[in-house]
Amino acid sequence: MSAAKNTEGAAPLLLREDGADGVSVVTLNRPAARNSLSLRMLETLEEALAQIGRDVRVRCVVLAAAGPVFCAGHDLKEITAHRADADGGRGFYDQAMSTCARVMQAIVALPQPMIAAVQGVATAAGCQLVATCDLAVASDHARFATPGVDIGLFCSTPAVALARAVPRKAAMEMLLTGEMIDAAEAHRIGLVNRVVTADQVMATALGLARGIAARSALTVRLGKRAFYAQVERPLADAYREAACVMTDNLMARDAAEGIGAFVGKRKPVWEDR
Repeated sequence: MSAAKNTEGAAPLLLREDGADGVSVVTLNRPAARNSLSLRMLETLEEALAQIGRDVRVRCVVLAAAGPVFCAGHDLKEITAHRADADGGRGFYDQAMSTCARVMQAIVALPQPMIAAVQGVATAAGCQLVATCDLAVASDHARFATPGVDIGLFCSTPAVALARAVPRKAAMEMLLTGEMIDAAEAHRIGLVNRVVTADQVMATALGLARGIAARSALTVRLGKRAFYAQVERPLADAYREAACVMTDNLMARDAAEGIGAFVGKRKPVWEDR
């Protein structure tokens, strides 16, 4: 297990544990601060994602959190403290929001799929993290909200991820009311893939991750990139993009192996090329 240095206290901000099965578990580790996203936490997560993206041994990632809260969003105490800056905090706020935007985009651009394992409350930028991950498993006790409207701070950046994860009216209801939704509702609108008992969250997330890790890493990488490349495009452009990727994928050794194994009724042997 590796741990990122923490300039905010003795405990590491982030924990990373890589399994022999190709699954890396990254754990947010600020439980006393409800795993809020301080600037340093965001920078640490950004660094970890860059390292994982370059690590060919990692085939899938599970994003977890220590303590009863998954993530309470941005660190409001830190935000309040910077109002005393000479510019009223504008420089810091710009840095924090830009860093957060880079982190969310890094999750989408990550070659490996990322699965959120949500054991508790995920609000504001914490809900944004869940919406940004490729898949999400939630405890039946988990709850979700974008409550910025309650404190005069509309969740505009969480809205970017939320609007891409759930139907538009469901996203707007969360954003405009700030109301908490339970795991069942989050599942109904598509914010999470599965809802399980609290003691099964990690096991279920790891099961999904190991299933993905058992596939060709090349195929998964191509597929994830193609999905996000086409999903925001007009239909004709999306099909052109997807057709090009399918052709590239068909030319890969693993596609030939997988098809041959299916036809020959045997288990494929992946080479990730």
